[in-house]
Amino acid sequence: MFERYRDGVQRELISVTSSKEHSLYGMLRYHLGWTDEHFQSLPILAPQGKAIRPTLCLFACEALGGNWRAILPAAVALELIHNFSLIHDDIQDGDLERRHRPTVWALWGQPYALVAGNAMRGLADITYMSLVNRGVNKTRALRGATLLSRSYLEMIEGQCLDLSFEGRMDITLKEYLTMISLKTGALIRCSMELGAILTTEDEDSIAAFGRCGGLLGRAFQIQDDMLGTWGDDETTGKAVGNDIRRKKMSFPIVHALQRSHDDDRGTLKDIYNKASLDDEDVQQVLAILDESGAQLNAQQTTQEMTHLALKEVESLEFPPWAWQEIEGLVEFLNTRRY
Repeated sequence: MFERYRDGVQRELISVTSSKEHSLYGMLRYHLGWTDEHFQSLPILAPQGKAIRPTLCLFACEALGGNWRAILPAAVALELIHNFSLIHDDIQDGDLERRHRPTVWALWGQPYALVAGNAMRGLADITYMSLVNRGVNKTRALRGATLLSRSYLEMIEGQCLDLSFEGRMDITLKEYLTMISLKTGALIRCSMELGAILTTEDEDSIAAFGRCGGLLGRAFQIQDDMLGTWGDDETTGKAVGNDIRRKKMSFPIVHALQRSHDDDRGTLKDIYNKASLDDEDVQQVLAILDESGAQLNAQQTTQEMTHLALKEVESLEFPPWAWQEIEGLVEFLNTRRY
């Protein structure tokens, strides 16, 4: 699935971000991994993201019998919106590196990074509207535009909710799941629903893809939380316990706060109330997470959600290749290490 659409998405991305030589667009190209900090093209592209959002959009289209190349602008708009959020996330989280390279704000400062993120979002809107030049029905395109705008507004609401969790030690799993349904789930849900909207008029199929995408989005974020806690630096670009050092209210932490014994819960709260954490603190938190069964619970929850996601679309008339690929996607989400 990822291989089939990668070149098309990348060519479209390069096209829409290379239309101007202004340094603003240079920062966008740098963030996407195509240039160095001097805006010189790289002989070998820097590591990039998984492009799961455009991939799911194009997959939904093709699985329903559509021409995925015709809706490439919509898929690329999704990737631009995702990357706008990453540029701003790096500022909010104070992250100096992303994918083993300095972040935009670390190189050019927060004001420029804010502007670059805003430009990325604006470019997404313009890119999306070029759908009508590809022969996409205008009514479908307008409906999709409304969905896209609503979804990335939900994504921003989720980010705001996530920020409001900082410093709180009473977050419930229900609150956490609501937050990730917005912050991560909204745009992944939109990806599959949008691909369906631009392809078919069958409302049952559109709704099924939307529900499937929402569940996959939750699973994706929980797995991300696991990688941010126990991931390998060589593959994720983050040190073990990275999210703990940042005192993030991730799935493992929320689980431990609800399920740990009183003594462990008290210790965890005391550690998270510190101004900064050292290696000993991180190891102590990891021990509490292990004792609470947080990793196993996270894995089980991810598998439950991906199983439910498959059930949402099992009644649709997929060609055999499409069913094999969505099963492969679920396996990837359950076991990914990056």
